[in-house]
Amino acid sequence: MLGAGDVVSYRFMGSTGLKQKMVETVEHLPDSATVEDAIERLYFLAKVERGLEQSAAGDTIAHEDIKKRFLG
Repeated sequence: MLGAGDVVSYRFMGSTGLKQKMVETVEHLPDSATVEDAIERLYFLAKVERGLEQSAAGDTIAHEDIKKRFLG
């Protein structure tokens, strides 16, 4: 499992194809990474990319609305 010192900062977006992005992501994992670590990293980066796409499309929620939802 990845530890705090093993966190990989790697931007998933770019001009290369999806397959190449996945390969690069796995290559940037530490040698001690497990298959589960690789899956977790790819899933996380996919969610970040989806969020960035939603944000760019204006599909966001105002900060005040979020506060109301969580604080009642």
